[in-house]
Amino acid sequence: MTHFYTAYRRTLYSVILRIVPQPEVAEDVLQDSMLKIWDAFLSYDATKGRLFTWALNVCRNTALDRICTLHYRSCSRTLPLEESPAWRQPATPSFRPEHIGLWELTRRLRPEYRAVIDLLYYGGYTQQEASDELAVPLGTVKTRAQAALRELGRQMR
Repeated sequence: MTHFYTAYRRTLYSVILRIVPQPEVAEDVLQDSMLKIWDAFLSYDATKGRLFTWALNVCRNTALDRICTLHYRSCSRTLPLEESPAWRQPATPSFRPEHIGLWELTRRLRPEYRAVIDLLYYGGYTQQEASDELAVPLGTVKTRAQAALRELGRQMR
């Protein structure tokens, strides 16, 4: 296997690189392909073609499998955080919900809804933390938050 890898890795890598344009991912695909070749070597049939052709097909199919995965597709569509326009823009530390009138709208909610909204949105609590703080079940917090948001939507119309 070492001899095979030394002799053909560059050629196989170049074929994989045409399918998977990222060099790091292409190297991973080459390593995965070599493992598949090693594991499936007993299934190689010399009467159907040369060993290199068989290995090339294994590499090509592995590369195609990689680009069809959901993780690969989502990673190729999203920008790294450093390249994101939101990362380059400075945050506005002076933003406060009171500036747009939401605080006054939440004051009109029923007390149990207001308590949940205050903890979740103004206090930065998770739903579980709000549940613990208010001593109510988690489902109740979720239901009240949803009902409060519906009510706020009605008030804004």
